[in-house]
Amino acid sequence: MPLTVELAVSDAIRAESGEPGADSVNTPGDDAFQLWAESACLSKGDMVVSLQIVSRDEMQELNRKYRGQDKATNVLSFPMQLPDEVSINLLGDLVLCAEVINAEAEEQAKSRSAHWAHMVVHGMLHLQGLDHVNDEDADKMESAEIKILSKLGFENPYIEKTISL
Repeated sequence: MPLTVELAVSDAIRAESGEPGADSVNTPGDDAFQLWAESACLSKGDMVVSLQIVSRDEMQELNRKYRGQDKATNVLSFPMQLPDEVSINLLGDLVLCAEVINAEAEEQAKSRSAHWAHMVVHGMLHLQGLDHVNDEDADKMESAEIKILSKLGFENPYIEKTISL
């Protein structure tokens, strides 16, 4: 397998749910995370990505510490830059906040699965150098996300849906 996803659920999430696995905290299963991350891998060869599911408080602390924003967010990406003599190709760490992602899916009238897939794809692209700092970069990144998500059977995440009452 060219990409290995090392999935972990934080102790705070496990304590809240009383269960050890990701499924217990209203997240997709391991196979889904693997498929989505693999689909967003732009390079060939053996690689590893660490995926951590955290609580709202943990995500807020990370966002404050590393981005200077005192609020929880959906996904943070921490690319790894290893010296050439290290043989493992570690892309980096993706940190996902289950509570934020699930709330956003509901607010945006998207399935949880579609929004989780989008956040994993989005984070994976960040780990590989894509960004949305300016309009040109944002267009390139969004196009890649739309293409990858379409191949996975998901709609364009940037099209706003209206909710009929």
